[in-house]
Amino acid sequence: MKPPFLKRRSTRITLVLLLLLIIVVVVVAKRRAPAAPAVVTAPVSVLEFLPSDIIEVQPGELRQVLPMSGALRALNQVSVKAKVNGEVRAVLVRAGETVQAGQVLIKMDVSEYQAKLDQAKGALVAARGQLDIATKTRNNNQVLMDKGFISRNAFDNAASQFDIAKANVDSAKGALDVAQKALNDTVIKAPIDGMISSRTIEPGEKISTDNKLLEVVDLRQMELEAPVPTADILKVQLGQDVEVNAEGLPQAVHGQVVRINPATQSGSRSIMVYVRIANPQGLLRAGMFAEASLTLQRKSDVLSVPQSAVQNDADGAYVYAIDNGKLQRRKIQPGMRGMNANGNAVEVVAGLQSGARIVKANLGMLNAGVTVRILPVNAAAKSPATAPTSAPAAAPPAQPASKG
Repeated sequence: MKPPFLKRRSTRITLVLLLLLIIVVVVVAKRRAPAAPAVVTAPVSVLEFLPSDIIEVQPGELRQVLPMSGALRALNQVSVKAKVNGEVRAVLVRAGETVQAGQVLIKMDVSEYQAKLDQAKGALVAARGQLDIATKTRNNNQVLMDKGFISRNAFDNAASQFDIAKANVDSAKGALDVAQKALNDTVIKAPIDGMISSRTIEPGEKISTDNKLLEVVDLRQMELEAPVPTADILKVQLGQDVEVNAEGLPQAVHGQVVRINPATQSGSRSIMVYVRIANPQGLLRAGMFAEASLTLQRKSDVLSVPQSAVQNDADGAYVYAIDNGKLQRRKIQPGMRGMNANGNAVEVVAGLQSGARIVKANLGMLNAGVTVRILPVNAAAKSPATAPTSAPAAAPPAQPASKG
């Protein structure tokens, strides 16, 4: 029988031999495995561009702008309120309807005010009767005083009664006018031409003075209220042109700066600027959010390129141009930055001529001297999976420029 320490030694030796066997098997298997072929990337010799990747430089207008944004509101907007207390009998308009100035909008119960008017008319008739009596008495006393039949004091008494009667007539006339106005106010009319934007009253409800019943807005003239940072406010002047892009409108509309608030807004370092916009067709609506571009400077007939096409390095600014089918790097002298018909742009003072074709945006690391091919329009319309991505058979495989 083997001692215990000999049994443990034999077990360890067996484990070591087994581990060595596994290592040998793994090494042999790796040596027999075929080596993976090296991936060789062919140099790109042709760059393919979509027509939308290229732009032809043409002279045009360039504007230096100050961006603004804010909400639109109607220049003329009126809240229709009750002038007397009473019960509403009829509401003749609803939100969205067009109204004309003077058009009847709401009718109220007139019974109480008609009674007060009748009462005022009766008081006026009575006051006029008293005036007639006082007039006759004064005239008679005048004759009697002239003949010495009555004293001066008696005449003065009659004259005072006449003055009181006349004042009562004037007071009755005033009360009648007040009663007539109150009766007229039971019929509420449109104060301006416009559209009903809100209605908060229904027939049968009781209303009191100054209750807001309807809202009328005139959309023919709109205003954009936009904050401008105090650092830029000195650039803003009355009469400057503003291009406004409102939500839901396919095209921009034009306006002018008409007012500048003299004080900064509470809690912010900005000043409100008000832009007047003509809206004859009523396309703009109150409350729309709009983004605007205030024109600070305007240049006409200048060459400009998209801001995305301009790149910079230690030598200055440059663009990639296509000349004789080759991609060329053109150094340019940039000028004013602003907006042209296609968006953000940079003026080119020198380095390009009218008609030059350039790459519109930075599509990655482009190499000057590479042959360029513009895909036809029908190929550009295909999906990326089916668009051509290689050069003719004689050339090495091409890589589209849009893949960087």
